[in-house]
Amino acid sequence: MKTPRLAPLEPPYAPDIEATLRSMMPPGMPPLRLFRTLAHNPRVLGKIRASNLLDRGSIARRDRQIVIMRATARAGGEYEWGVHAAFFAAKVALTDAQIAATVHGGPDDPAWSPRERLLIRVVDQLHDTARIDDALFDELAAAYDPAQLVELVVLAGFYRTISCVVNAFAIAHEEGAPRYPANSFE
Repeated sequence: MKTPRLAPLEPPYAPDIEATLRSMMPPGMPPLRLFRTLAHNPRVLGKIRASNLLDRGSIARRDRQIVIMRATARAGGEYEWGVHAAFFAAKVALTDAQIAATVHGGPDDPAWSPRERLLIRVVDQLHDTARIDDALFDELAAAYDPAQLVELVVLAGFYRTISCVVNAFAIAHEEGAPRYPANSFE
């Protein structure tokens, strides 16, 4: 395992950091290494906390997790992908094949429904070009309303940013979080 470039803060935390970290986690669960690393800059930690997109937003929780897991996989954010695989994938009924397809599959993977294929295509195109072409946008706009369109694009971009953070600081994987599945296509 690579040594983290910036060690996560350890308790005891300053009172403001303690309060922010506690607000970011379910009761009784210790704060993630990502959050404890960001806590070196309480202002940034607070902004990340304010930008949390895991609430009951305008898109379905399952769609949200597919976008997050695909965005983090495409950006090489294995740490964050593993957190979502461990803590959220089962809650939205992602199968093992779908979890693997977020890493190794394409939009034509048989694991996905037509609507889910659209999500994979959007994340892939945003990752590759930082744009959505007209044809794909028209398909997306036929399936999602304007509020959902905004949320999908921001979600993909936010988790690309999180992938940059975890990779830049070489944040160690969380206990119990899986690594990317082996590529069965190799």
